Amino acid sequence: MIDLSTNYMGFKLKNPIVPSASPLMENLDAMKKMEDVGAAALVMNSLFEEQIIKESTGLHHYMEYGKESFAEALSYFPEPDEFKLETENYLDRVRRAVESIDIPVIASLNGITTGGWVEYATLIEEAGARGLELNIYYIPTDPEVSGAEIEERYLEVVREVRAKIHIPLAVKISPFFSAPVHMVRQLSLNGANAVVMFNRFYQPDLDLESLEVVHHLVYSNSNELRLPLRWVAIMYGKVQADLAVTSGVHTHIDVLKCMMAGANVTQIASEILKNGVERIGDIITDLEMWLEEHGYNSIAEMEGSMSHESVAAPDAYERANYMKVLHSWRNDPTGWLPG
Repeated sequence: MIDLSTNYMGFKLKNPIVPSASPLMENLDAMKKMEDVGAAALVMNSLFEEQIIKESTGLHHYMEYGKESFAEALSYFPEPDEFKLETENYLDRVRRAVESIDIPVIASLNGITTGGWVEYATLIEEAGARGLELNIYYIPTDPEVSGAEIEERYLEVVREVRAKIHIPLAVKISPFFSAPVHMVRQLSLNGANAVVMFNRFYQPDLDLESLEVVHHLVYSNSNELRLPLRWVAIMYGKVQADLAVTSGVHTHIDVLKCMMAGANVTQIASEILKNGVERIGDIITDLEMWLEEHGYNSIAEMEGSMSHESVAAPDAYERANYMKVLHSWRNDPTGWLPG
């Protein structure tokens, strides 16, 4: 019997397949089906800082509006318990998921500033979430804000959230740090149990006819795995935090690469959005077959076996790789020129 178990965020998981935050997580039946076909844990879709702030300020405005007028004039406002805000809906979904699903349910908060929205980390813990993934999705556009300030902003948010909860905390980060290994180490020192690499930034496009910036979803593909794969391999053994790979995980081969690089788990979204949650079971079956065919008894045997510190030529993860790729064009019979 092949052992696919792995450890992540303090959980002993039956395999390294963790469906990540996506619209599927708004449907409890879909989440149950993910568990049924073999998912080891689930990351719920995010509750956004902007949602919390908008609801908080909007509710305050309408509850305060007209308070100097006749009391009778306020009778048309609904009673507070009639409000069903998105934040309350989210906490209800967490409760229902935890009650219905045996595998760890990891909630998600998405924000970048410190403030009142961070208080929802406590409410999420009280709702029963087994862990929290803090999704820090930040596009710096202010030329006066330095890289050091951005890093400190990340760390401050992590410190504040860590101070409010006792459940394990993962942080989903951007790939655009000048010193990613140092940053992940700092996140770990400030309370992160795990780091998820990397946040997939959805790039806008331009409509030349309407002269508008347009947005549409583009699914990932396995080629996108190379970026997180490289950094997981470099970080393995150098940081205390557990490592999760997201973006580009579509097949059992992708999962195997991540584990050999040094990941604890892989997160999957685009593949199941495109082809259904049944793909989770297919990937697990393919993992078991590959491991058996190649003489492995467990997936733990391969963890980190192709990391930066383990391979015979670690410079393949460094500058030498860049030079080799460029020179490889000369031996390409198609004459393909790298862009």
